[in-house]
Amino acid sequence: MSVDTKKRVLIVANELSPYLEFTDFANILNQLAVKAFESGIEVRIIMPRFGVINERRHKLHEVVRLSGINIIIDKDDYPLIIKVASLPNARLQVYFMDNDDYFKRKFVFNDEHENFYEDNADRMVFFCKSALETVKKFGWPPHVIHCHGWMTSLIPLYLKTTYKKEPVFGYTKSIFTAQATQFKEKLSDQFVKKAIISADIKEKDLELFKDGTNTALTLGAAKYADIVIMGSAKLDKKVIEEVKPSKVKKVVPFEETWTDDVTSLLDLYKSLTES
Repeated sequence: MSVDTKKRVLIVANELSPYLEFTDFANILNQLAVKAFESGIEVRIIMPRFGVINERRHKLHEVVRLSGINIIIDKDDYPLIIKVASLPNARLQVYFMDNDDYFKRKFVFNDEHENFYEDNADRMVFFCKSALETVKKFGWPPHVIHCHGWMTSLIPLYLKTTYKKEPVFGYTKSIFTAQATQFKEKLSDQFVKKAIISADIKEKDLELFKDGTNTALTLGAAKYADIVIMGSAKLDKKVIEEVKPSKVKKVVPFEETWTDDVTSLLDLYKSLTES
């Protein structure tokens, strides 16, 4: 029997250059993915197919063999459409999670009047669950899942609860990038209820998340992630105070040099795929 020596990293993000850029990390993630691929690591990327992403320009097309999964949010079924594109200048596949109810709109997190979408909590739950269900459908066990952006903040929790016994995630380590505050509103009051996607999750597991603020999502994700990257020089004071290294968690301090040199982040990937 052959031994599987492949090293696999999944990047799940709500921004990635050239598709969507909110912060400098959109470009950093692009560089990191390419460098990791060039170093011999298998890399796949998952992000939402926001309506502002131009499908024709970026050559997205539906992956029929993967589409057809139904994602249940609070007892309602939502069909998942999966689209794919190749990252420019690299043979890397970027998979876009799509659904007409959540992502067809031509704005990202706020409507044309700058009002925060009332269903942003639902959109986040849909995206996080879709990403993990898609990996199951791949049958592609990642050594690392790097979660970037507030829309990915439930994934570390889900990996430690609902998906804990899934063989495909048997040796997965999660990384969460803590970012500067990107929204000042709160998610809907139904957020916690909708985030409980299985009996393996209890309301107390979402204690840090429950306020529904950007900071609360960061603190919740940081609790369950194996490694936290301080991804900005402008983090919320509460995040700086409360996210500390421990026996079970590593915290990577922010480096200004990441915009030009991702070597230290690549070394992190390598250490996790070799352990």
